[in-house]
Amino acid sequence: MQAAANTYLKYIDLTILENWDVQGLLDAKFNCSDKYESARIGDFLIKSRHAVNIEDGKTYNRIAVKINNRGVVPRGTEKGVNIRTKKWYWAKAGQFIISEKGIENGAFGIIPEELDQAIVTNAFSLFDVNAKKINPQFLLLAASAKARIKRVQKGSRRANSQRMDAFLNQKIPLPKLEEQDKIASNFLNKANEAERLKNEAEDLKNKIERFVLNELGLDGNDKKQRTKSKKLQAVNYSDLVKWGGDFIGVKNNGNGIYKEVSVHELCKVGGGGTPSRNRKEYYEGGHIPWIKTGELNNEILFDTKEKITEEALKNSGAKLYKKGSIVIAMYGATIGKTAKLGLDASVNQACAVLFDINNSIVLADYLWEYLQTQRANLKKRAYGNAQPNLNAGIISNYPIPMPSIEKQKEIVDKIMSIKKEVKKLEKKSAELKQEAKMQFEKTIFNS
Repeated sequence: MQAAANTYLKYIDLTILENWDVQGLLDAKFNCSDKYESARIGDFLIKSRHAVNIEDGKTYNRIAVKINNRGVVPRGTEKGVNIRTKKWYWAKAGQFIISEKGIENGAFGIIPEELDQAIVTNAFSLFDVNAKKINPQFLLLAASAKARIKRVQKGSRRANSQRMDAFLNQKIPLPKLEEQDKIASNFLNKANEAERLKNEAEDLKNKIERFVLNELGLDGNDKKQRTKSKKLQAVNYSDLVKWGGDFIGVKNNGNGIYKEVSVHELCKVGGGGTPSRNRKEYYEGGHIPWIKTGELNNEILFDTKEKITEEALKNSGAKLYKKGSIVIAMYGATIGKTAKLGLDASVNQACAVLFDINNSIVLADYLWEYLQTQRANLKKRAYGNAQPNLNAGIISNYPIPMPSIEKQKEIVDKIMSIKKEVKKLEKKSAELKQEAKMQFEKTIFNS
């Protein structure tokens, strides 16, 4: 009988009970390592914020706090005269900052040196950390652990003050200060190495564009780009792509060592459509991949989030394009992003598709890789103020430098080699980040 009770009943010391409810019983010391005593997060934080009088003639740094412990970062600078709300507070480097509205999503962190004397509104709480009792970085890691954030999310419908109390009352394991220093240092060493690898990968990505432009004899700096001026300006007619002030300086590359031909001379250009959302039968049970611009990320696309039916394809502007076709986003934030089809698929109306590519004069991969280097130039050609858009005509007439097939292959092979190295670096970076988190949580929590 006693064995059964020990198996099915959970005993807990009243002194470590945080809330008088079932979840409180389960959470009280469920995730904390038995090696350490536990203490409230609030025991190490001393509320400290000092009001600042915003002066019209001064410029102020502002702060943004990202969710899921992704950092305390600059929100930009602003002149005092443009700051309408005058009730702000000074932030000091090393303080623990909490976004009261985003606390349930882990919107907290430590203010870095470069944001010392930045300002925040009363939507943020600022605390000095008692560094004699806890390593500030250790505190941040413990508070950010997934189990801790999840605990606060259960109370996310409460008022800000209640959520703040729930956060401050959470208990975290508390090793001796020397061990905290060691744990935090081990984590940061791996995290910093992961960041270094990520930055190295980004540098290699930038190298691709420089390599392509160099191989094609193109000037990537666009030295003839128009400078802003209110004065009368003379422009070479040959530098105009479209008739309009917005297109002065937006020119065909034209200064390369290879002849240029328009996209429509290399392939066909098509579009897509969105089947009526009011017709459930157009989507339910569908097996035809249907692409939206948010899925374009300069990668080969092997699957889509949504599928449509044969009936939807027949009764909308959507068309089926063959594997190997190239898709380009024409609208919004993703404008100019691309994908190569790894399967037969349809697209929505915000996408253009290059298909039936003439492989006797251009390699599909060369065309695709070159277009990836041209995103900035494509965006310059977009129309509209609120949401600039490309159209099939702009893409059809876009100029492509045409080296020999052998040279195209050489360029593509080099790009593939660089991208392979990028993926290795990104994978190693992600693995190191995950390893650092897992090692921390395994040390501190029973996970």
